[in-house]
Amino acid sequence: MYAILTSKPGQYRTEIAAGVTPVEAYDYVFCGAVRARFVIAELGDAKRLHVIDEGTPPTVNKVPVKFFPSFATLEAARRELQHLVKFGSMQVALDPVPLPRAVAA
Repeated sequence: MYAILTSKPGQYRTEIAAGVTPVEAYDYVFCGAVRARFVIAELGDAKRLHVIDEGTPPTVNKVPVKFFPSFATLEAARRELQHLVKFGSMQVALDPVPLPRAVAA
C-alpha cells in the first residue's frame, strides 16, 4: 500500500517513520517557486505518521495511517500525484529530489 506524504516549507512536514519506505520524492514548483514536497511512500507496517506543524512552538501530530489516502500500486499513487498538481494552464512542475531518510522513533 502506498501513500502520498506532503510537506510545505515553513508550515508543516510529514516525517518518514519506522516501517515507511520512501519510493519517490518531488518538489512541487508552482510559477517558479517550490510550494511543497511530495513523497510517495510504501506504508509497510507503520501505524502512525508524524505531521509536524512548524509554528512556534512546533506541534507534533501523530496521525493514524488510516487517515491518509492509500493506493494499491505505485502507478496509482503517481497518477493521483499528477492529478493533484494540475491547475488549469498554470506553470507547474514536479522536480525529482533525493529521498528523505527515516526519523528515529
